[in-house]
Amino acid sequence: VPVDADGRMTEEAGERFAGLTTSEANKAIAQYLVQIGAMFAQKKIIHQYPHCWRCKNPILFRATEQWFCSVDAIKDQAVEEINKVQWIPAWGRDRITSMVRERNDWCISRQRRWGVPIPIFYCKDCGEPLMSKEAMAKVSALFAKEGSDAWYTTDAKDILPEGTKCPKCGCTEFTKEHDIMDVWFDSGVSHAAVADQRPELHWPADLYLEGADQYRGWFQSSLLTSTAWRGQAPYKAVCTHGWVVDGEGRKMSKSLGNGINPQEIIDKYGADILRLWVASSDYHADIRISKEILKQLSDAYRKIRNTARFMLGNLHDFDPDTDAVSENDLQEIDRWALCKFDELIDKVREGYDTFEFHNAYHAIHNFCVVDMSNFYLDIAKDRLYTEKTDSVTRRAAQTVMYTILSGMTRLIAPILAYTSEEIWKAMKHAKGENLSSVMLNDFPEKSGVKVDTAFTERWDRIHAIRDDVKKALEQARKQKVIGSSLDAQVQIFCKGELYDFAKSIETELLPVLIVSKVEVIKEGTGTFTDVALPDFSITVSRAEGQKCARCWMYSDTVGKDAAHPDVCERCAHVLAESAQ
Repeated sequence: VPVDADGRMTEEAGERFAGLTTSEANKAIAQYLVQIGAMFAQKKIIHQYPHCWRCKNPILFRATEQWFCSVDAIKDQAVEEINKVQWIPAWGRDRITSMVRERNDWCISRQRRWGVPIPIFYCKDCGEPLMSKEAMAKVSALFAKEGSDAWYTTDAKDILPEGTKCPKCGCTEFTKEHDIMDVWFDSGVSHAAVADQRPELHWPADLYLEGADQYRGWFQSSLLTSTAWRGQAPYKAVCTHGWVVDGEGRKMSKSLGNGINPQEIIDKYGADILRLWVASSDYHADIRISKEILKQLSDAYRKIRNTARFMLGNLHDFDPDTDAVSENDLQEIDRWALCKFDELIDKVREGYDTFEFHNAYHAIHNFCVVDMSNFYLDIAKDRLYTEKTDSVTRRAAQTVMYTILSGMTRLIAPILAYTSEEIWKAMKHAKGENLSSVMLNDFPEKSGVKVDTAFTERWDRIHAIRDDVKKALEQARKQKVIGSSLDAQVQIFCKGELYDFAKSIETELLPVLIVSKVEVIKEGTGTFTDVALPDFSITVSRAEGQKCARCWMYSDTVGKDAAHPDVCERCAHVLAESAQ
């Protein structure tokens, strides 16, 4: 519409309509069309039309002079730089590439009352813009000294070099540009203002992190300004995330009343639960949060915390510098635990390095629950509670627990910052570790325990046997045959190569299954057949003998030692040695 800044029709509209407001012009134009017989029909139509959010009046669109940056000359180079950047998620590369290829010239001027000024001068006589290097240098020096607000408080003659003349007409008087810079240009050159200017930082930046809407905004404006300036992208990696929504996937808003105050979460669950929620979420899509989700996370957090607490409690008498044993003194199950921990270090490192924090969290949680609490630590209790305090077998379990606790505390530190500090302050440390804060220590190195494929396959099979036996024990518990697993004696029936394997580890199965007696039998079939292994069945019965008051296992040897009539032979021997 040919209107001026006051909303009145310009001379481009013709002498008849010039000077009219748009509402006046609407009526006048319609009357004129009727007058000259050019009106075909008149009808009022209700339709959507943009209005000012503040005063609610209809918006007029004007064609005005603006400043533009041409991007045609740098498009190809910008696309080349896009391909050198790590995009997380990977589809971000295609998204920003298509946007850059289809981009038109960039309008960098805005008509606002305040902002970063466009440092251009105009000749008072002929209106020719002045954009000389000398003038720009003066503006740059002024801004560096007084800030960009100086543009609004300093006259043009006091900014420009003495003797400056209009290159077109020779006039020596100038006015300043009133338009400001597009805010996307402001943010787009932040890499130059921050990373390039601060000695403690480096350029290009390691990572740009923002919502997915910034492919059209900050990511792109930064890329274009940097490519034009240095011929290179200003970042090595770009990571985008979704938006936080409620448990049903709805946007949070005051009208719905579905917002959650972070302080309320911290007050109820602690800051680490809020951190865990962020880390456990796959941020590539929108991230859900609700009271139910937080409750589930608090349960998961408690399992990680309880695993650490168990190890911490059983290391109360362990000095890593004097009590740790060598790898040669470790039992097979100890080496298995260290092998699983080495795998965890690899998974967590990969999760952190690739910004897949939810993968790191799930690996830690799975390790604590499945590998530690449900398996290794459960089996290690017998050694920890019944063996002599300074025995090699007990110290071996403590060596493994110390290695895992020290390393795991450092692995969880980026996520569970407060919990990791709490653990670090409570545990004993080896020489060389920084006691003041877990954050001042390096990530754990792998133990380097020597295992091969045969070792891994062997323990996978032991796990499979244990899983089937646990199901049989659970059924016996429901049928009131036993109370705890130590009340049981287990007969395992299997054939062929599986029998040979199970028979070869019969002694080792006793602590692994946490029962009082294990027998591997080749002939016959057990009473429990709901198993995963082929030609495999189990019979669970109540263990024979008397229950040891110390280790709780049933044995025929209970009472044989007169000095300790209520314990088994093994426990009596330990007590006798401890008394010496």
